[in-house]
Amino acid sequence: MAINKKTLSEEDIKMKYITPAIEKAGWDIKTQVRAEYSFTDGRIIVRKNLVARGKRKRADYILSYKPNIPLAIIEAKDNKKSMGAGMQQGLEYGDILDIPFIYSSNGDGFIEHDNFTGKEKELRLDEFPSPSELWERYKNGKGIQSHEEKIVSEDYFFDMSGKTPRYYQRVAINRTIEAIAKGQDRILLVMATGTGKTYTAFQIIYRLWKSKTKKRILFLADRNILVDQTMANDFKHFGDKMIKVNRQNIDKAHEIYLALYQSMTGSEDWQNIYKEFSQDFFDLIIVDECHRGSAKDNSAWREVLEYFSSATQIGLTATPKETKDISTSNYFGEPIYTYSLKQGIEDGFLAPYKVVRVSLDKDLEGYRPIKGKLDKYGNLIEDRIYNISDFDRNLILEKRTEIIAKKITEFLKKTNRFDKTIVFCVDIDHAERMRQALINENSDLIKENNKYIMRITGDNDEGKAQLDNFIDPASKYPTIVTTSKLMTTGVDAQTCKLIVLDSNINSMTEFKQIIGRGTRIKEEYGKQFFTIMDFRGVTRLFADPEFDGDPVVIYEPEEGETIVPPDIDEETEDFGNGFSGTSGDFDFEDEEEGQRVKYVIDDVDVMVVNERVEYYDKDGKLVTESLKDYTRKNIRKEYANLNEFINRWNSEEKKTAILEELKERGIFLDAIKEEVGRDLDDFDLILHLAFDQKPLTRKERAENVKKRNYFGKYSDIAKEVLEALLDKYMNEGISELESIEILKLDPFTKIGTPTKIIKSFGGRDKYIKTVKELEKEIYA
Repeated sequence: MAINKKTLSEEDIKMKYITPAIEKAGWDIKTQVRAEYSFTDGRIIVRKNLVARGKRKRADYILSYKPNIPLAIIEAKDNKKSMGAGMQQGLEYGDILDIPFIYSSNGDGFIEHDNFTGKEKELRLDEFPSPSELWERYKNGKGIQSHEEKIVSEDYFFDMSGKTPRYYQRVAINRTIEAIAKGQDRILLVMATGTGKTYTAFQIIYRLWKSKTKKRILFLADRNILVDQTMANDFKHFGDKMIKVNRQNIDKAHEIYLALYQSMTGSEDWQNIYKEFSQDFFDLIIVDECHRGSAKDNSAWREVLEYFSSATQIGLTATPKETKDISTSNYFGEPIYTYSLKQGIEDGFLAPYKVVRVSLDKDLEGYRPIKGKLDKYGNLIEDRIYNISDFDRNLILEKRTEIIAKKITEFLKKTNRFDKTIVFCVDIDHAERMRQALINENSDLIKENNKYIMRITGDNDEGKAQLDNFIDPASKYPTIVTTSKLMTTGVDAQTCKLIVLDSNINSMTEFKQIIGRGTRIKEEYGKQFFTIMDFRGVTRLFADPEFDGDPVVIYEPEEGETIVPPDIDEETEDFGNGFSGTSGDFDFEDEEEGQRVKYVIDDVDVMVVNERVEYYDKDGKLVTESLKDYTRKNIRKEYANLNEFINRWNSEEKKTAILEELKERGIFLDAIKEEVGRDLDDFDLILHLAFDQKPLTRKERAENVKKRNYFGKYSDIAKEVLEALLDKYMNEGISELESIEILKLDPFTKIGTPTKIIKSFGGRDKYIKTVKELEKEIYA
């Protein structure tokens, strides 16, 4: 009897038609085919302090010539749809994954889209191309010559840990290898902080080294910690082939070299140890964090790159070029691949962020002292208007520092007082005063451990000694740190959940590096998003939608509060990317303070003013609305009218599936319940918010069921179970009814074992059917 394809599910179509066609074409199902390939983690969605994951992007099939060298995507549909119904989705995934051959199938055959030619054609099931055929077409499309093929097809490194590159790392690695195979000698990769640049670099080096394309490789960084972490982690597989170069250790018998710029260069000729190597000694140099100045014409270390100019040089950076600082792309060329913070957040690999903008009256209006006013120490204050660029630099308003410390503390008390927090200040003196102000607001926790709040700046050995503890997710202290420049870069604070900006930042590079301190996700420690608390308006000044994306929300104040970002004085000093030191470790230098006069004023009040709630919707448009309005609008996008919603609710086997779908779209009903303030069922909450229906509480719905004497027709045990289920619903909601696991909990354990209870209903199927009937009664 012939199979009617129209009755088959998509999974049946794949199993009976598509997979056999792929196998018949010669593809090894175990090694060359990845089915149901999820290549993102799903965006983290945040509303208030509630978090959910959006849907992962998933391709039906990825076909690879060799592991991590993918050639084709296949998107499958059931046979009720046309053969090309999956093509649009396949093309979208092909662009993201950098895969050239896209196929769509409904089991009748395939539609093929060739990205090299831009053409489409129809294929029978038995005409699907073989691996060798697609590989030849790939090489032709890319213009890969026979002598380049060995480099391009070199295997990745794999070990027993099972770690493999994420899709964007694989794209960066393959594009780099192909560019080098074709003779390109200056390459730039832009990858946001937290996306694994050093692991990407390791795989690039490994493949070029194993293919003998590059035999001696130099990895350059500007901090000891970056070199040491790289050697201990991603590069450890190079073993004794690897060495760290410094003035005491110039051994030319290795193949992989790692070094600090500072240990290879200096103002004296004897310090320039890079000259101990011949100019053609290295054939590959990778420059980590190349935006920090190594590529600038006036950089003290540019000479290293120019000395080894015959080597292929790859620049890695988390910061795309900016108008005032284009040295990176001028030297390396335009990036061959960019993976932005925006994309990382969208994919769910990086933490999204909220922005809390707090405006202070003196920041908005400025401050002018009365004539003849003396400061706290008797100094005559120069008569002029002082604005936000002066505060804490030329003039200190002590009550401004106090109110900022109070607002930070208020925020942490509402969230979690042990969330790791970095407060960026104007200079060392400001960082110390902020430390003191925060201590006074948190004296109860300081009594328990005086390391709860610490200053970590370049001049303070005690603070710097605690940096590793701050970074360590398992270490509770220090919890809050104040700093000025020291922690802008190179601090892998995976659990940092609050970044406070009270510094006049005017460098896009510096701003992005600071934001990078919060972008890592550490779900096992509850770190899924972070908050930027901005007291100087710098988040508005550095908006970069292409790279950073939009924050998930700007400010979440108490009811009635609003916010207006302060104006920024465009002439404030650009701290830029200056470096200090000629050897050893490297830190951003806290600026010199000795030559500057600072007035200190302790009797001028400072107040918070003008706060408003602003949300970014899913289209990136900034709207001012309440959480109620946001929820109503987005539910109405899913369900056009009341009947459409009720029909879906009644037809859905598990109501929780509807609630999960809403959560994936950023609709958090638990968050809105706080505002509505009633013990409503999710069903009633949706009816009330989206369709203006009068709601019932769960208790009212449960009592209505009891009034109808619904339980009268059941046996004693079944009746007792149903009454207990109704009580569970009344107290905790509909999700409690839908899990059979609930029978293992009180009060059901007092009634009998799960097996005994289910048997009293006549078996599992009848128990489930009875629960469904109870749900219908609840929502009648």
